Amino acid sequence: MARNVFSSSNIGVAVAVLAVSAVALPAGQSPGGTVPMDSDDIAGVVTGPNGPEAGVWVIAETRDLPTRHVKIVVTDDAGRYLVPDLPQATYDVWVRGYGLVDSEKVRAEPGEALDLTAVVAADARAAAEYYPALYWFALLQLPAPGEFPGTGPEGNGISPNIGSQGEWIRSVVNTDGCTGCHALGNKATREIPDALGDFDSHAAAWDRRVQSGQAGATMDARLARVGRQSALAMYADWTDRIQAGEYPSTPPPRPQGVERNVVVSLWDWSEPEAYMHDLISADKRNPRVNANGPVYGAPENSTDDMPVVDPNTHVASVVPLPVRDAATPSSADTPPKLPSPYWDDEVIWTSRTVAHSFAMDTQARVWIASRVRPAETTAFCRGGSNHPAARAFPIERSNRQMHLWNPETREITTIDTCFGTHHLNFDEEDKLWFTGSGPVVAWFDARVFDETGDEQLAQGWTVQVLDTNGNGRRDAYVEPGEPIDPAKDTRIERGYYGVAPSPLDGSIWGSTLGMPGGLVRFVPGDDPVNTGLVEFYEVPWNDPEASVQGFSPRGMDVDSNGVVWTVLSSGHFASFDRSRCDGPLNGPTATGRHCREGWTLYPFPGPNYKGATGSGSAESAYYNFTDRFNLLGVGENVPLATGNLSEGVLALVDGEFYNFRVPYPLGSFFGKGLDGRIDDPSAGWKGRGIWTTSGSRAPFHAEGGTERVAPVFKFQVRPDPLAH
Repeated sequence: MARNVFSSSNIGVAVAVLAVSAVALPAGQSPGGTVPMDSDDIAGVVTGPNGPEAGVWVIAETRDLPTRHVKIVVTDDAGRYLVPDLPQATYDVWVRGYGLVDSEKVRAEPGEALDLTAVVAADARAAAEYYPALYWFALLQLPAPGEFPGTGPEGNGISPNIGSQGEWIRSVVNTDGCTGCHALGNKATREIPDALGDFDSHAAAWDRRVQSGQAGATMDARLARVGRQSALAMYADWTDRIQAGEYPSTPPPRPQGVERNVVVSLWDWSEPEAYMHDLISADKRNPRVNANGPVYGAPENSTDDMPVVDPNTHVASVVPLPVRDAATPSSADTPPKLPSPYWDDEVIWTSRTVAHSFAMDTQARVWIASRVRPAETTAFCRGGSNHPAARAFPIERSNRQMHLWNPETREITTIDTCFGTHHLNFDEEDKLWFTGSGPVVAWFDARVFDETGDEQLAQGWTVQVLDTNGNGRRDAYVEPGEPIDPAKDTRIERGYYGVAPSPLDGSIWGSTLGMPGGLVRFVPGDDPVNTGLVEFYEVPWNDPEASVQGFSPRGMDVDSNGVVWTVLSSGHFASFDRSRCDGPLNGPTATGRHCREGWTLYPFPGPNYKGATGSGSAESAYYNFTDRFNLLGVGENVPLATGNLSEGVLALVDGEFYNFRVPYPLGSFFGKGLDGRIDDPSAGWKGRGIWTTSGSRAPFHAEGGTERVAPVFKFQVRPDPLAH
């Protein structure tokens, strides 16, 4: 797509030119009147000193409704905009865009034509304050490839366990490191806040910063594992340079083409102290389920109050999640390691249920991966049990189980699973499949549970066995780490992180973390406990025979053609097409590197870190979603990724990325899951959309600080920027 790029080298000249080249409108002319609009729209033209401003955002925000509501649109080539379908209220309306600073907020109501004046940034440094976190975080200087493997505290400060620059990226800076929980590069992290204290150096400030709040112990331990000394020096160098005046030298492009057709809607929910991991709006198999219904959020460690928002009434509420066992631990049991610069010593996270992710069924019931008891499993899960799965592979501990919310009866049911739960998805037979189950593949049959009410009968699990003897069936196996036995199969332990049934053949795919990580395909067979087999496909990395190189999947999904999509810590969107495999898919050589030809890697847009040697970008995409039903409006089967540092949804269409960015509040977009729904199939773009929420564990890092809450986002792409 064509790009309109502001260059930091010429922005000062541009400001000077604009200042003397203003285009005045004829007296009495109202460009806003030329934009057709309805009584519930606000529309007009955005002009700067040099005429219409194309590809900038117009933001309309109100606090008159039961919860704060925001709509954001983009101007067209002529600077025209239209904010559609606004509920009756008074709105603050202003302009934000690359090369600009925020215009003055103007009060308006639906039905008003409103022309706006853009304000050009005084210089490139002022303009950069509005860039996505990605552009700032890419200023991070990585250790050179020759620094790996690390030589420890007495050497270069990098752990000897970190064997390559790629592993450093995965473990320290990307989704398996710091940006797995919150964004880096936003204003809150690229600067050292005064509230943190006074320090002799930025290295000392970062040492203190990573120990702040209830996550302090976890962050501190992360640095200790990878090489505290080097990590602190890297981050200190980054903020030192920014404080000294460094800023991104190349600005992001303004929205172009289809990117200008987006309408982003926001609603507040929950409280400023809480964060959301995920949300659900519909049945993934049938996005017409729960049409016009509420949207539910998973608050993970923060609270047991599951937030709910009704986008039609703009009312936010909560559903309290109970535990089954009073001895269930709480995140409140972990106090701040050191005071937070935002919350001081306050214990802001108090969850016992730790609700993580959802699946919705055909009845619009919500199945929640959440905790109902302490970690020790009950007797039916353990050795000596008569449960078929427990006889084959007993389980002693699991950290999450399930809740079931029935909105029709407003009843909550707690469900005890032997295995752990994390992400979950339904197949076409109403079986739920899970991640978070460690060395097993696990499922829960909702039909059996509805018919019998028996949670034990409804669940099952099995170990992961490769058919390394190549006879097409599961046999006796060697244990992980043991040499392959040509007469036996091989058990592996590749725990699922993402999970999705294939709509093509019913196989169950999962992403598996690590370096380089990969994909696991599970075929249940007639008796999954005893006959299920897996295949494992490693991401090509450090592999001279591979034409593409990447590492460390996180989220994943499967399209209608059975192609698997996954986001990589190497800064790529990757697809894997099993049908392209040339060689055998079982046998002694089918252990991971046997189908390089199945992989295609697409580098995410945006800059890479300083000193990075890989082909990707510094983008940190946590999860992805395959838009099988054209819910966004850019086509069927389009893979979507959470562009958490570019602060928007990334859509890959015919090999080209569209970035549907959320420019306000700055730093607020940090998706950990995506969902979609059709509210009205006859209403075109208005009747459908993609939903997500901010999954940052630090929502107070966003613009607005501790007064902000994690919002709900809805993305819709209309036929043109003025469609209403």
